[in-house]
Amino acid sequence: CHILTIEDPIEILHKDIMADITQREIGQDTTTFATGLRAAMRQDPDVIFVGEIRDLETVRAAIQAAETGHFVLATLHTTNVTETISRVIDFFPTHESKQIRVALAGSLVGIISQRLLPRIGGGRAAAIETLVSNGRVRDLILDPDRTNMIHDLVAEGSFYGMQTFDQALLSLYRAGLVELEDAKNAATNPHDFGIMLSQEGLITTG
Repeated sequence: CHILTIEDPIEILHKDIMADITQREIGQDTTTFATGLRAAMRQDPDVIFVGEIRDLETVRAAIQAAETGHFVLATLHTTNVTETISRVIDFFPTHESKQIRVALAGSLVGIISQRLLPRIGGGRAAAIETLVSNGRVRDLILDPDRTNMIHDLVAEGSFYGMQTFDQALLSLYRAGLVELEDAKNAATNPHDFGIMLSQEGLITTG
């Protein structure tokens, strides 16, 4: 397949091994992520990687590429999967809200968020929050009054490969990879995380 990346800057040069890889750098090969995305559509890519979504035009171009059958990977600075969905929607003006919800619900495959913690023995351990799109996820994206329920759906979605940050932190602590205090500090809800630890018999509460 043909993989095309748009990066700022290019940090690693990839060789063609199992795919043809084309790398574009902001400032050298294209002026912005949005213009790079529009140009990419004329180069017949199968996979498009967008180094960072920073503005409305970039997210619009990325969603349009996904809607036309391209597999689009992009990064966005958010704290969790629910905020990621809200941030994408909030890029657009209010009168386009319904339209973008339909487009996002139809094209989203999944979201992966990470928080890095000090690993016992050195290095970093990644706590990963994962959303896998399915019918219920799409329904919640479409309904602005229920989008905030996505976190609960992720917490209950282990069958589909989903997990929250707190569930990931619990696994890391149970495996002896991170210290308790570091896990608590990284938790989305420290109180609920403490309850999870107690229920697992990993800590005792007075």
